[in-house]
Amino acid sequence: MDSCSKSIMDASSPFDCLIFDLDDTLYTTSTGIGEALKKNIDVFLVEKFGFPEIKASSLRVELFKTYGSSLAGLRALGHDISADDYHSFVHGRLPYELIKPDPQLRNLLLSISQRKIIFTNSDRIHAVKVLDCLGLNDCFDQIICFETMNPNLDTSTRPDELPVLLKPSMDAMKIALEAANVNPRRTLFLDDNVRNIAAGKAMGLHTVLVGKTVKSKEADYVLEMVKNLGQVIPEIWVSGMNGDDRRIRRSKSELAAILTTTAVVV
Repeated sequence: MDSCSKSIMDASSPFDCLIFDLDDTLYTTSTGIGEALKKNIDVFLVEKFGFPEIKASSLRVELFKTYGSSLAGLRALGHDISADDYHSFVHGRLPYELIKPDPQLRNLLLSISQRKIIFTNSDRIHAVKVLDCLGLNDCFDQIICFETMNPNLDTSTRPDELPVLLKPSMDAMKIALEAANVNPRRTLFLDDNVRNIAAGKAMGLHTVLVGKTVKSKEADYVLEMVKNLGQVIPEIWVSGMNGDDRRIRRSKSELAAILTTTAVVV
């Protein structure tokens, strides 16, 4: 019996959909984008709101810890700022050229037949730019982003009238899963943030902590890099044969070929 015949099995993939975080998940922190974003937020706090430069970084950290983001914190404290103005400042000045195309990741994603969705706290313009830089703009079926979770924010009459919803808020998670129209128990959720992973687990998702070497309590899997997906969760790659109920798993050699190829599939 050849290796292909041996791989035929009466099982199907446990996953109908994969939901990916964007920043620090599809690309690593080593790009420097995260640090550039922090600096932009600090400058925003100084230039737009007159906070002392020496206190900007600590204020940013405190706003993030308490409210989930600087924008959410500023609005909750009554500062009248639009999400568009905030995002255009802190994301519009990012050095996107630091994010390089990733043909290996592209080939990996294209080899996955299930639905693939981006779920990010960032605005849609930023998400599209990052995917374009990575060469992954046609690899995903849907983008769930800041605008998805906060569709009515601009209609509020006071900045503290409507809270900004972001991961790991359970309200944000519920909106995202409704928008994605998925069964959580057949969905794989990948994120680099431990709190987001915990929220995903509470929603019934299968969870993958990215960018770490040790699992958190709520993580079902851990990946140092998304490109390790094939080695850690090979059961993703299951497809039907000849229209019947039989299924075939990709062999280790097939997955290795996907992971090592460098040619961009177009």
